[in-house]
Amino acid sequence: MATSLPQPIRVVIVDDHAVVRTGLRMLIESRPGIIVVGEAGNGSEALAVVARTQPDIIVLDLDLGGESGLDCFPELRTATSTARFLVLTGVRDPELHRRAVRLGSMGLVLKEQAADVLLQAIEKVHAGEVWLEPAMIASVLGEMTGTRASQLLDPEAAKIASLTEREREVVTLMSQGLRNRQIAERLGISETTVRHHLTSIFAKLEVTDRLELVIYTYRHGLAGPSH
Repeated sequence: MATSLPQPIRVVIVDDHAVVRTGLRMLIESRPGIIVVGEAGNGSEALAVVARTQPDIIVLDLDLGGESGLDCFPELRTATSTARFLVLTGVRDPELHRRAVRLGSMGLVLKEQAADVLLQAIEKVHAGEVWLEPAMIASVLGEMTGTRASQLLDPEAAKIASLTEREREVVTLMSQGLRNRQIAERLGISETTVRHHLTSIFAKLEVTDRLELVIYTYRHGLAGPSH
């Protein structure tokens, strides 16, 4: 009985420099299992390409010449219900990075990093994992202190209390940046069991994906020490 091959990861590149887009296309398509289905140089082009191709991953530059890539987020999110955002930027502005995360980017790669980092990030974000430095997450969540944090904590206490001991362990390890396979090895359980725990955790804490869960764990003090 023939087995069907896994579907390739479908990527759209949004960058205002044609030479950069060409280089990114060549790099991305050098990786088996990833294809580029479209390119765009500005927000309006990106909206049309994403609506037409419905990619899995949108690799988005923050600097699109006369406009900010962040301004594209709301419209792009309405154009696709499945694509995940991965910011690729040469801009070293922590505030812009934080805004990207708040708007829903599940990953951020600096252009100065090695080429393979981008390919790894695409694969991990496609798998539903977060590609962000712990310091980035901590920085974003550092803004959620004071009155707002106090208001959020009490209503969430019952949700947190509903987690089993094993689920708390899974949450702690995930907050340290461990992937499902690593969590499974650390706890002596299968990856399938880890996924089942995560499904239960998502439901109990009313979060929809790993990014929201990571943010939730830091916001409510569930994150363990860095490894």
